[in-house]
Amino acid sequence: MPETNSALGLSSDILSKVRHIEILTGRLVAETFAGEYLSVFKGRGMEFAEVREYSPGDDIRLIDRNVTARMRKPYVRQYTEERELTVVIACDLSKSQFFGSAALKKEIAAELAAVLAFSALQNNDKVGMFLFTEGVEEFVPPKKGRKHILHLIRDVLAYEPKKSGTRLDIILETLGRVLRRHCIVFLISDFRTDDFASFEHALKLGSLKHDLIPIILTDPREKSLPSFDALINLEDPESGQTILFDASSKSALSEHQKEEEKRLARIQRLFQLSGIDSIQIGTDASYIDPVVQFFRRRAKKLSR
Repeated sequence: MPETNSALGLSSDILSKVRHIEILTGRLVAETFAGEYLSVFKGRGMEFAEVREYSPGDDIRLIDRNVTARMRKPYVRQYTEERELTVVIACDLSKSQFFGSAALKKEIAAELAAVLAFSALQNNDKVGMFLFTEGVEEFVPPKKGRKHILHLIRDVLAYEPKKSGTRLDIILETLGRVLRRHCIVFLISDFRTDDFASFEHALKLGSLKHDLIPIILTDPREKSLPSFDALINLEDPESGQTILFDASSKSALSEHQKEEEKRLARIQRLFQLSGIDSIQIGTDASYIDPVVQFFRRRAKKLSR
């Protein structure tokens, strides 16, 4: 039985995972992500900092006429970027997130949350979090600080959800109500939902108010089932429903793969129609390249 930390009520296993993720993602942020993040997510504008005496080469449009008249020599206004942004990580903890053939989707989500949160922290931005299933299960308001980020990682790993299903429309509607100012929202989920109509409507509304970035988690075993010379029970982890599946049938295996490919293609089309750029990450591969490629696509669009 794992030891627990009496102060935090956490097992030593969870604490060691948090520490491992901090070390792993801290290096990635320092070496790779922080600069990419900064190039994509700019501040909200420029704010006045001070006036100083004019120097040759200064933009004459920045000359402050009132100060210049008072001092009887030219002074220019200086501005700095209003850098501070708010990043919110909305993480799906429905039952399907506790699956993974190489690594659990939930554990990949925790690492992604850490990379994004530490990148934001290094650029002096606030970070908050929503944990959700069929509704919002926990909300951590945006703050700064290393301890706060570790608290977020711990929550993704240790939180025990009360519900098993996914309601993406409800989380998006709640984000719209709770987050009154513009935020960067990373929505981490496998996007397994049957109610596409409600989700599509909420997605379009959410993307109008916030910079919404879906991160789609996939697992190869969900698409390509192994072949067995037997009938097997397939269980939907969220609904608990089971079906009897003929794992020896090539046509059945092929049909299952096609259905999963259709589901992912439908989600991607939905994002494209809403003008949203998403990131797809598999549990069997590194998340570094997909995230970096997303940042670079974004940076290229901004430079046009």
